[in-house]
Amino acid sequence: MKIKTMLTATALLLSTVVPNAVASDIPSDFIGKQKPHTTDDKLTPELLWAMGRIGGFQSSPDGKTAVYSVSYYSVKQNKSHTVLYSLNLLDKTPQLLTQSNSSESSAVYIKDGRKIAFLSSESGSSQVWEMNPDGTGRKQLSSETKDVADFLFSPDGKKVILIMDTENTSSIQKNDKDLDKASGMVINDLMYKHWDQYTTTAPHPFVADFNGESIKNCVDLLEGEPYECPMLPFGGIEQLAWSPDSKTIAYTCRKKTGLDYAISTDSDIFLYDIESKKTVNICKPKGYETSNIDPTVSLKNQSVNAQDQDINAGYDQNPQFSPDGKYIAWLSMERDGYESDRTRLCVYELSSGKKNYVTESFESGVNEFCWGKDSETLYFTGVWHATTQIYQTNIKGNVKKLTDDVCDYTLLGLSADGKGLIAKRHSMSQADEIYHIQLKKNKYQIDQLTFENKDFYDQITMGEVKERWVKTVDGKQELCWVIYPPHFDPSRKYPTLLFCEGGPQSPVSQFWSYRWNFQVMAAQGYIIIAPNRRGLPGFGMEWLEEISGDYSGLCMQDYLSAIDDICKEAYVDKEHLGAVGASFGGYSVYWLAGNHNKRFKAFIAHDGIYNTQQQYVETEELWFPNWDMGKAPWYKDEQGKMQKVFETSPHLYVDKWDTPILCIHGQKDFRIEYTQAESAFTAARLRGIPAQLLLFPDENHWVLKPQNGILWQRTFFRWLDRWLKTNENSENKNN
Repeated sequence: MKIKTMLTATALLLSTVVPNAVASDIPSDFIGKQKPHTTDDKLTPELLWAMGRIGGFQSSPDGKTAVYSVSYYSVKQNKSHTVLYSLNLLDKTPQLLTQSNSSESSAVYIKDGRKIAFLSSESGSSQVWEMNPDGTGRKQLSSETKDVADFLFSPDGKKVILIMDTENTSSIQKNDKDLDKASGMVINDLMYKHWDQYTTTAPHPFVADFNGESIKNCVDLLEGEPYECPMLPFGGIEQLAWSPDSKTIAYTCRKKTGLDYAISTDSDIFLYDIESKKTVNICKPKGYETSNIDPTVSLKNQSVNAQDQDINAGYDQNPQFSPDGKYIAWLSMERDGYESDRTRLCVYELSSGKKNYVTESFESGVNEFCWGKDSETLYFTGVWHATTQIYQTNIKGNVKKLTDDVCDYTLLGLSADGKGLIAKRHSMSQADEIYHIQLKKNKYQIDQLTFENKDFYDQITMGEVKERWVKTVDGKQELCWVIYPPHFDPSRKYPTLLFCEGGPQSPVSQFWSYRWNFQVMAAQGYIIIAPNRRGLPGFGMEWLEEISGDYSGLCMQDYLSAIDDICKEAYVDKEHLGAVGASFGGYSVYWLAGNHNKRFKAFIAHDGIYNTQQQYVETEELWFPNWDMGKAPWYKDEQGKMQKVFETSPHLYVDKWDTPILCIHGQKDFRIEYTQAESAFTAARLRGIPAQLLLFPDENHWVLKPQNGILWQRTFFRWLDRWLKTNENSENKNN
């Protein structure tokens, strides 16, 4: 039976209760909730950065209140500030709990809900604090010499895990003591850099005692081991878990360094016994030894991925014990070296060691999950046909879809009574808000709990978002999202943008972005078509894997099919088309620049691959080019040819470039080095093609600082308007 939606979200404007404080107690540079300032109903980059961004959320044990975080940004101060709120779950009234000059985050209830624990840097370093549920009675609990990045209290409240950095010299050796001011680094192995930093430290979990008053006696679970836990760059406290009896810690770790780390995605789940201090790997069979690997060739067909037993060769992470302590579940990828492999949900029976993959009937990957109260049911999210919904399975693997909305859900966990779920929800027209989802037999009821940005939405007109299916060159169907300008008039003609997705295997679902925001683009008078081209999840594994080794093949034709299809509409200005994208989307733009047959009048490539041959040896995460490109570029076949992805690199088509291009890159981007953008910009200028280069010395693969974000948006639209708006001064275009 098809599940029907019963939407009960409150539409009332709710006021925020602020704790008693005199004005002099609030720091002059405190960044708090902002009011929208607009002269019309259009969403602007400035309004986007003024919105609050909801973070973590947890219900109190009695289910009456919740604590959650919101981050606010100041463009003027060029920084952000995170505050904590308490939410009355009956009348949905939020109460601001923190107004210090220090950001507070990671809030959770402890001591049966009588206290809230959180992170604060009020003492000069990031430490664990506690306060009363109304924000009073602040007290520092930890006093470590290092910053505490995150924490997790045991169920009995007697111990706590602290995440802190330890020294790591596995790739970069430590300089002589008398050269303490030397900036040089002696590098002995790969993975000496990762994402946006040099690897001189590694996060470790420390288990400590908590007597109710202070946190003491920290013990490093990975003492003497040069490994990361949680795993960088994105892993957090979700990569560790306590058993219900507080006697065991499960943690995620990829116990590799240097070259071995750079070519492998093989992380495992380990169990650490508090009493004996012994560690067991529950992913690998007893006595398992790592296979010999050729680091210059894809692992796809190597022996590590051709085992006659289940060795959990790929990513295994984010363990959770069942409430009864009989099982542990985690997210698992089957193949080593394939970071975009389908993520399965693995359930491990602790008494027998038996593993069962309980989402096999779901043709896409699992994003996150939680256990049901009965220790037999599990809830998870996954993308299918360009939306991320909530699903249910059990230890037998019976999968059932629970929600069916035009949005993306992020699962946060069970409600306090165990009868519902707490989730974030966003779409292309709304940023994250918190929802309670009450589950019933054949329907679900949604109750919106937070209304952080309602003031903004009340003053903004969003453009309509429509689903559009496009026929591909090989006769298949491609789902595209089309976003129309606010107050769309079909009798007019609009400049139109082709959005090229990154990943290369990340979905074009109902995402909300603070940079690549489709509603901001639409508000500037553009139609946007965003295809779920070949290589994106949510359409089966065949569709997902058609991109590997063939970057310039059907996925590029899918882009051209999408833009050609939307051009059939009379309201599309076919003479003013643009293509924009980041990461693999940037690669796509660079490739299209030499292969678009004069369709486009402007290009923007952010953090894109311009030269695939150079990218192979520039990136730090070698598993990425190894799998997707097949083998190193110096390998040639009998005819002397390289892999197709190298033979069709965008830089080899520069002789066909004929269209203005803006290249954007962060100089701290180690995934795709900024030299790629510099090379593309130089090539364009040498060929006499109008081009700009926007470099960010202090940004990584993303643009995170407020003023840089505004500069990005303004440069983005100035470039598009210059070439795609018909009323622009032609003389200006030639400058």
